[in-house]
This record gives sequence, C-alpha cells and structure tokens, in this order.
Amino acid sequence: METREISRLGRRVSAIGLGCWQLGADWGDVEESDALAVLNTAADAGVTFFDTADVYGDGRSEKLVGRFRAERGDENLFVATKMGRREAQVPENFIAAKFDAWNDRSRRNLGMDRLDLVQLHCPPTSVYSTDAVYDALDSLVERGRIGAYGVSVETCEEALTALARPHIASVQIILNCLRLKPLEQVLPAAAEAGAGIIVRVPLASGLLSGKYTAATTFGENDHRNFNRDGGAFDVGETFSGVPFDVGLEAVERLRGVLPADQTLAQFALRWILDQPGVSVVIPGARNPEQARANTVAAGLPPLDAKAAETVREVYDELIRPLVHDRW
Repeated sequence: METREISRLGRRVSAIGLGCWQLGADWGDVEESDALAVLNTAADAGVTFFDTADVYGDGRSEKLVGRFRAERGDENLFVATKMGRREAQVPENFIAAKFDAWNDRSRRNLGMDRLDLVQLHCPPTSVYSTDAVYDALDSLVERGRIGAYGVSVETCEEALTALARPHIASVQIILNCLRLKPLEQVLPAAAEAGAGIIVRVPLASGLLSGKYTAATTFGENDHRNFNRDGGAFDVGETFSGVPFDVGLEAVERLRGVLPADQTLAQFALRWILDQPGVSVVIPGARNPEQARANTVAAGLPPLDAKAAETVREVYDELIRPLVHDRW
C-alpha cells in the first residue's frame, strides 16, 4: 500500500483509507460481524487510515472502530473522527464547553485517551471564520485530548477559509470524477499550507461503481433514497449532488476509456489519487470484498492522458452546469 505524508500531522498514512459511515447508519443495515470483517480486511490490505464520526449511527461506527482498534493492537492504525452534527446546526453550539463534551463522548466510544485527529463535521459556514472556535480546538490539543484537528467542508470557500488558519492539519472534501472544483484552488492551497486533503464520497455514493441502472432502488433507511432532495442533510453528500439519471449517463461515457483490467470504481479511485495534493481517499465498504477491491487502486499505474481528458470532458459537458457553482 502506498503511503503519503501529511506534513501538519507529522506522519504518513495509507493512500487508500476506509470511510466508516456505512458501518454506522444511512446505507442500509450492516451487521456488527460484517462491519468488523470490513475493518479487518481493509487493515490486512494495508489500510492505516480510518475515518468515522460521532453521528454515524449515533456512536455505533465509533464504537466498532474502537473495538477493532483494541482487538487489532496495531499502533500504525490512525483514526480520524468528526464532531458537531449531533446537535442543532447553529453557530452558538460550536463553543469550548460543547467541544469538551463531544470529545469526551468520542474518546469513550473509541477507547482512546487522545484522539489522533478530530474534524469539525460540516458546521455552519460562519464557524470556519470564528476565532473562538480555533482557540477551543487549540486548547484540546494543548490539553492532550486530541493530537490534531481539521475540518470537513461542503464548499470550496469553506475549505479556503479554514486553510488560512495555521493549525489546520487537514481538510476533508468531496472530490471525484463528478466533482472537480476542488482542483482549482483547494488542493493547491492545502499543499502550500502543508495540510492534508482527505477525499470523501469518492465514488459519488456508488454511482461511480458502475453497478447502478435506472431500475436500481435503495432501502428506506438508505440516504440514496431519502436524501436525494437534501431533506436530511446537504444534497451534495448524495450522488455528489448530481441527478441520478445524469450520473448514469456520465458513467456510461466513462466506461469508454476504462482499462480492461480495472473496475469503474478502481478507475475512479485511481483518478483521485492522480491529483496532486491528495493525501488519502476514504471509500466506504459494506462487505470485505468491496474493501479489498478498493485498495487495489493504490497499486494501479496513473491513468493515461486520454482517460484524464475524458473525465474533464464529461464533467464540463454534463456535470459542471449542475454542481460547479453550488459547492
């Protein structure tokens, strides 16, 4: 497994990580034994970076990651969690006392005295520019509660605001073949600052797996069913904000440049890894086979010029008018 340095973390992490939202909630039911099998399969394949959040299953994902970490006993494993989505999304909730309470809960869930990385979980936009927020985060570091902090963002503007702060270790952002805007300013700004780029939603909620058709349906407790209009959270988190039918059309065009020995998911992950400034990409997985297949992308050669050009053409012609100005 390829590893990449995140300067402000002072360590290297696997280029392919594991996003653990699926193991908590909102993707259909995942049994505890299956979740642990996914985590162990990923680690066996060289994954060292695991991303979770206090809100995933209201702590279920954190607890599973914590159990896995304790049973595994591997000091190379790096756990990133997120905080702030379990309460009303108003700026007034993003204060030091709340941070301490949220941090206490996550430390209990994960069984860790000092969390490796804590990220603000897509808070209200004004939070990213509030001095007191960063003072409170600095205090968590100074008191040994966390090793470092970062942010998870919805928009490029939020990312750039956070990257202006000297102690931001990482920015988590949506970047994939259907969401190219972060390439313009966010990735260069992060590289200049020495901050990591953690790429989430790399397969556009499964669209870029190439397995869906117009007849595909999703369960009632799956966000790909209940959040298509943004009724539960930012619609950009579901299919990257791209209408399902448009996404299917884009996928069919991308198949035309797919190497014979790759799945579309591996192609999509390799495209992300080819972008300068990307530190780690965190696809999720519902079963061990998906987790293992995702890690293959780190060992593939960079995509050729024709493939890269096709991704850009598909984006410009089909996707850009729908998403570029929104996020």
